[in-house]
Amino acid sequence: MRTISTTITIGATPEEVWATLSDLPRHCVWNPYIREAYGEPVPGERLILRTYPEAGDPVTLRPRVLTARPAVELRWVRRTLVPGLLDTEHFFHLAEGPGRTTRLEHGERVRGLLAPFLGRLAARNARDFAAMNEALRARVEAVRATP
Repeated sequence: MRTISTTITIGATPEEVWATLSDLPRHCVWNPYIREAYGEPVPGERLILRTYPEAGDPVTLRPRVLTARPAVELRWVRRTLVPGLLDTEHFFHLAEGPGRTTRLEHGERVRGLLAPFLGRLAARNARDFAAMNEALRARVEAVRATP
């Protein structure tokens, strides 16, 4: 198994961060990585996500939501047609921090026979996740500052 993990502190409550993160149709407004997102963050639901990695061509993903606990956690999984070849679980964990802040952990766990061979891709994904985190922070903090 290979894990990619990024973290950021956002100057807003977990509920405020969740409101932006879970509003999938509005990702096109602020998200540089997942610019198109369709579906509902509800366990069992299938999402359609179009990612725009910094290095590479856009990719359409169709993951299934595993967990959607408002202001706490969002997870989805994408499996290959061949079981055990490559399964990717994407996650967002939100935790309340001091002074009405949120600590966001955002990452991916990759399992399967191909996981050990994803070195450079994992590093690129980490950069894309970090860019998404920064954009999420900017969006949530700007919304919070608007009267």
